[in-house]
Order: sequence, then structure tokens, then C-alpha cells
Amino acid sequence: MIITPSFGLFFWTAVIFLLFFVLLRRFAWKPILNALGEREETIANSLKQADQARADMERLQADNQALLKEARAERDNMLKEAGQMKDQIIGEARKEAQAAAAAEREKARAQIEAEKNNALLEIKDTAATLAVSIAEKLLRKQFDNQAAQEEYAKSLISELNNN
Repeated sequence: MIITPSFGLFFWTAVIFLLFFVLLRRFAWKPILNALGEREETIANSLKQADQARADMERLQADNQALLKEARAERDNMLKEAGQMKDQIIGEARKEAQAAAAAEREKARAQIEAEKNNALLEIKDTAATLAVSIAEKLLRKQFDNQAAQEEYAKSLISELNNN
């Protein structure tokens, strides 16, 4: 047997459906649509914020790269300046050491020259003393008598007069 709906069942089902539809539309659809709208808006805002955060991150990364590049350049510059300063200090120290060594050599040369002159003077003085002493002894032995001494003195005087 096939079931055929009667008009009364169809009518009451349609009335209940329309009543249920009106009640749903009045009390349920607006809150559901409002909730969906709010959710859609929240999702849109979240996407905007995510895009903005991504853009900010990219900008920050670019800034960080620029800062890193600048820091490397500054480090390289500082290393270069330090190398130049090191070379300059070493050069100045060499010049000062050479100047000090030259001054010491000159001082030692002057001291050696002074010592040499003192030694020569002492040798001359000793030689002169020895020569006078030897001459005195020789002349005393050679001129034991007074007449020979006078004759020798006269000959020396005549030699001096000739020169």
C-alpha cells in the first residue's frame, strides 16, 4: 500500500513549517548571521594584522640587514684604522730607537775619543818624563866635568841661533 498524504496533514505540516521558519528567522537567523559577520570581520582583521606583521617583519629584516652591513663596514674600518695606527706606532718606535741608538753611538764615540785623547796625553806625558829623565842621566854621565857642560851649552845656543 502506498501512503498518500491527506490534505489536513499537508496543511498542518506547512503551517508548522512556516511557523518554525518565522520563529527561526526572528530569533535564530539574526544572531547566527551576526555571529558569522563578526567572525568574518575578526578573520579579516586577523588577516590584515598578519599581513601587516609580515610587512613589519620584512622591514625589520631589511633594517637588520642594513645595520649588520653597516656594523661590518664599521668593523672593517676600525680594523683598518687599528692596522694603520699599529704601523704608525711601530714606525715611530723604530725612529725613536734609531735616534736613541745614534745618540748612544755618538756618545760612545765622543767618550772613546776623549779616552783616546787622555791616553795619548798620558803617553806623551810619560814619554816626555822618561825622555827628560833619560836625557838627564845621559847628560850627567857624559858631562861629569864643568868645562864639557859649558861647551855643550854653547853649541846648543849656536844651533838655535842658526835655525
